[in-house]
Order: sequence, then C-alpha cells, then structure tokens
Amino acid sequence: MRKTLALVSLSLGIALVHPVWSVFAQQMPSLPPIPIPVPGQPEILPPPQPSQPQQVLSPLVPVDVATACNSSYSCLGWDEQIWDANGKGDDAPRGSRLKGDAPVLSRLKGDRNALLTAIDHSLRYLTTDKAITTYQNYPIKEITLARVRRSLLRFRQLVVSSKSPAQLQAAVHREFVFYQSVGNDGNGSVKFTAYYEPVYLASRVRTSVYKYPVYRRPPDFDKWAKPHPKRVDLEGKDGLLADKSPLHGLELFWLRNRLDAYMVQIQGSAQLKLTDGKITSVGYAGGTDYPWTSIGGELAKDGKLPLKGLTMPVLIQYFQQNPNQMNNYLPRWERFVFFQETNGTPATGSIRVPVTPERSIATDKSVMPPGALALVNTSLPYPTGSGQLVYRTVSRYVLDQDTGSAIKGPGRVDYFMGTGKLAGDRAGVTGGNGKLYYLLLKQ
Repeated sequence: MRKTLALVSLSLGIALVHPVWSVFAQQMPSLPPIPIPVPGQPEILPPPQPSQPQQVLSPLVPVDVATACNSSYSCLGWDEQIWDANGKGDDAPRGSRLKGDAPVLSRLKGDRNALLTAIDHSLRYLTTDKAITTYQNYPIKEITLARVRRSLLRFRQLVVSSKSPAQLQAAVHREFVFYQSVGNDGNGSVKFTAYYEPVYLASRVRTSVYKYPVYRRPPDFDKWAKPHPKRVDLEGKDGLLADKSPLHGLELFWLRNRLDAYMVQIQGSAQLKLTDGKITSVGYAGGTDYPWTSIGGELAKDGKLPLKGLTMPVLIQYFQQNPNQMNNYLPRWERFVFFQETNGTPATGSIRVPVTPERSIATDKSVMPPGALALVNTSLPYPTGSGQLVYRTVSRYVLDQDTGSAIKGPGRVDYFMGTGKLAGDRAGVTGGNGKLYYLLLKQ
C-alpha cells in the first residue's frame, strides 16, 4: 500500500525492542598499539595494516529443500488454500466452512482465482519502466527481470493445470530453485507480522461527531524544508489543531475517533463508509521524513503495558480505557502521512498494483525482488466455528508487492490479511518467526 507500514501486531502493539545492554556487551576488536612520540626523534609511524575487503552477504541464498512430505503443513509448497475439499479452486471468502472449533483449511473455499489475479498484477508490474530500472540495479545478478517473469508465467500454468496441492508441490520442486532469505540472524529466521485495510465511518465535512481529519498531500510538499514538521506540529497533541494547523484547507475526510484516524496513517489506506451512504477509499500519497516509532514499544518502555502478549486488541483496549494517554503516546510517532481519494478501489502496494488478501506480502524492496513469486512458511491465525482465532502452520504462495517504513532488512515480512474487521482481528494477533523463500525457474 506504499504504507507507512503497519505490521499491525507490532505497529501499535509488539515493538521490535532490542535491549540496550546487548549493544554494549559486544567486545571491541583488538587494535595495534599506538607509538608515543619521543622529543628529538623522528616520529615512527605504525606499519600500514592490510585492508580487508568488506564482505557483502546476499539477502537470498539458493537452498535444497526436502520433497518428501507426510503432512501438508510441514511440506514447503503444499498450499491447500488454493483448493477446497473437492479439489476446486473457486475464489470465495474463506472462514465460512469450519468444523467444530478447529480451522480446517481443506474445508474452506479455494482461492485459486485470487492467486492467479495476484500473479497477473505482478506480471503487469514487470512490464513497467520502474521494474526495468529496479532489476537492472538488483544486487543478485542471477535474479533478473526476465527470469522473474518467466518464473511467474510458468508457475501460473502450473496453478491452472494442477489438480491437487501434491501435484503442484511436486512440479514446483522439480522445476524451481528455492532462494531462502537469510533472515535477521543469518540462518533464515524471519519475523512475520500482518496488516490489513480498515473500514471506518467518515464524513466529507467536519461536524461535532466527525472531527479528526486525514489530509491531502500539500501541493508544495516537495519544497518543504527539512527537517519536516513533526506530527505534533501538524495536528497538535490532541489531534485537533484544526484551523491552526499548517495543513488547514487540505482536509480530505473527517473521522469520529482519533485512533481511527491514526490507524489509517499506520495502514496507509482505508475503505470509508460516508454519512451519505456512499462508499469510497483513501490511499497513500506521501509522508514526512521521520522513522517508524512503535507506540506499543513506548508503552512497554514506560511500564504501562507488558511487552509480552501486547497485541493490537490489547493496545486498543488500553486507549479506550485511558483515552487521555493518546495525547502523550500517539505524537511519539513523528511521521505524518498524506492521502488521496481512491474512490473505492482496492488497496495498492508499493509497486502500484492492488494487493490481494493472503496472496500479497510487504518486504524491504532494497533487498528483495519486487513482484516476484515467494513462499512463506509460518504460523497464522484462523477463525473457528465459535469465533475464536487459533494458529496453524501454513505454506503459502505469495507475491512480493508492497513495502513499508517499518519493514527493514531480509528478516521482515508483513502479510496482507485483507479488508475489514476479521482481517484486522487476525492481523492484530499475527506475529512470530517463519521462513521466506523466492521461487525462480532453474536456469
């Protein structure tokens, strides 16, 4: 969504908190002694030290993966969500066919059409000048635009022709190379979070009920001096700077709740139900130049909430019970995001194509190949018949179509859950480690 990026469970909730002591606990490298000058004697300089070439680690490495599998969810590339229990791949909302209190993916409607649509979006991106330029500069030389495109075309053929998860999995292992992300530890451990597109009530005009605005991008934004104004300078501590804001006159829509307006900025897009009954949407149009700050991390640092178990629902409940604390904590994320009306169109990723629920991911595009076919292996929450969310380890084919300011390095993935409350509930409790692979045809 060219999002500010939400990693919803971490955006306001679980923060990437690294203990300070770990930085100082690292041993300093031993240095050669420095000679002390002696008066009357020529200065003796230390012998030059041989320069060591800096080793640049590749973010992706080809790996051999096991092909023998006894259970679907432990087998890389065995994606049962493409088909339903009858082997059909008709696209339909998931979550309606459940058995008891366990999410049985094989009983859900298949989303093959959604996967094919996501592939087509990436293929369209790969024809653009932006894609051509990006892949000319991509650091892994064997991952080229032409190879990524051929891989997508062949994978699409396999999805259409395969009749079962096993058949597709066998073909993929036979024809493709798995490039694994080195992760955040060099051993392939990748931190997964999820994001979604919220749906909020909104008004085109300010009222006593709808008083928290989202703003258009200023026409002279490219000429703004840096450092940019901070969030508190643009909307005030309480979000109600109104006529005194430098952005006055650029109000796009008004929302009822300050946290709603804040969440739109985190997610980078939203569907809006207007007071006149019409439906529209907003999408990312730009943002000020400040880094990501986790509000959940700030609350944990101040001892307001424990970091363990700090999910989005927990955080929202905290602010509902302590609304005055929003004035203290929300301005700590200094970045401010601008929007444009998108007239109900689907949420769009950073490569300017729509993102597809459960088939699009966001990664750091400085290290990962945009638009490429990927495979995630992680644990995700699914609804049960009683409305609870339980986790299941899944192997999902996805397309890399988005990015965000909070997603940095090869060890981060944000998984797009979709639009609406259920997607938000699932995204809010998604968080954990997994594996990320990119699939490319053998050369």
